[in-house]
Amino acid sequence: MIRLALQKSGRLNQDSLKLLKDCGISIDNGKDQLKASAHNFPMEVLFLRNGDIPKYIRDGVVDLAIVGENLLMEKGMDLNVIERLGFSKCRVSIAFPKGVEFMGVQDLQGKRIATSYPNTVKIFLEKNNIKADLHIINGSVEIAPNIGLADAICDIVSSGSTLFKNNLKEVVEISTSQAVLVQGNSLTNDQLEIINKLRFRVQSVLRAKKSKYILLNAPNDKIEAISLILPVLKSPTVLPLAKIGWSSLHSVINAEDFWEVIDQLKDAGAEDILVCPIEKMVL
Repeated sequence: MIRLALQKSGRLNQDSLKLLKDCGISIDNGKDQLKASAHNFPMEVLFLRNGDIPKYIRDGVVDLAIVGENLLMEKGMDLNVIERLGFSKCRVSIAFPKGVEFMGVQDLQGKRIATSYPNTVKIFLEKNNIKADLHIINGSVEIAPNIGLADAICDIVSSGSTLFKNNLKEVVEISTSQAVLVQGNSLTNDQLEIINKLRFRVQSVLRAKKSKYILLNAPNDKIEAISLILPVLKSPTVLPLAKIGWSSLHSVINAEDFWEVIDQLKDAGAEDILVCPIEKMVL
């Protein structure tokens, strides 16, 4: 049995539960439930306050956790990241009021900065040889400049809509962040074996999200050229069509390169191209 810590609410919580569901792990988490067991996997899930999770990992209360890299930068630089999960992406940024001119990092000199990430800001300021006064606030950081508490803020930014609503503008990006899977240190061989099974499932799900299944028809004399454009798997599957001299090719392409690959395939002689999502991709 392993114990996994998740943020108890918010976007990271929802994305993490979706990942577990995609991995075939069913969690019975009722409303306001702080601990739940998986029905079909040797795992118990604890729903914890985000800022407390690094300590739970260090103390051995939980064996794994899904957290944002921004939290690790602030409270868990010593923790062991074993998978980057690619969701809940955001950035840690400094923002100024819209009406205040900002010419560069040196404009932070002597400013009052409100933040929930004091360690992250201190590292950034020291790196840039800047002295500023930090006001540590837990929640509602964006309001600080409007009430005269600070000249600027440092907080996580996703869409930027919260900054816009509070008449703020993003001026400096300190770091980017995504969800990661971190692992504790005091684990038995049995627990490590379960974790490896979980990682295998996670990797299969993430690999599928980055790929597309492609089917196309092509003249037989174009197969070799088209195959060189489809390098994701060992080689494409080639099946003869009823039409003499033609075949159907099946393969996988990187989702990020989709349109560029499609253009290349058409130029190489591919026709009747179909592209489908992939649910799981096991290698």
